[in-house]
Amino acid sequence: MIKVLVADDHELVRHGLAMLLESADDVELVGQAADGAEAVALAEATRPDVVLMDLSMPGMDGVEATRRLTADLPGINVVVLSSFSERRMVLEAIDAGAAGYLLKDGGMDDILRAVRAAAQGEAPLSPRAAQAILSARPARQLPELSVREREVVELVVEGLKNKDIAERMGISEKTVKTHLTHVYQRLGVSTRPEMIAAVRASQS
Repeated sequence: MIKVLVADDHELVRHGLAMLLESADDVELVGQAADGAEAVALAEATRPDVVLMDLSMPGMDGVEATRRLTADLPGINVVVLSSFSERRMVLEAIDAGAAGYLLKDGGMDDILRAVRAAAQGEAPLSPRAAQAILSARPARQLPELSVREREVVELVVEGLKNKDIAERMGISEKTVKTHLTHVYQRLGVSTRPEMIAAVRASQS
């Protein structure tokens, strides 16, 4: 089961998301938070796999809550669910550690797909969010990578986590992280979603 926490200051939105998540056989709703501080506290208590995070909330906003969660709970996957598609908002969320970024005008099926994708280590991005990332970090041809680095990149894009990549390739998880650090530097990115967006752009 995928444990999910919902954080949104609008009660109707929270309840709607709760009903959606509870309708899925493979998802367990472990909590609902009305602001960032409550989201952090609930996440520390329930240890969800995925947090659906609104950005604009009173007190601690979603960006700061994301930053704290990804720092304190490294295994957590925060997927932003926001009404804002402005480049600044998208980049702030990704830089804070969000694994994905969806817009609230998307379909319900998109949210469930994003939850499942994030739980598998993927980076679900709405088209407008991906465009915001690429417009800030212009798409370019992939730099010359070693065979190992390219294999790591391909497995990340497929959605594998570092641990699974290490097992697949017969190397240590530390070595996987080293390869990714080198790739990030060459691409001029700093997060997994940015790298995936850059790779997909180079393939289009």
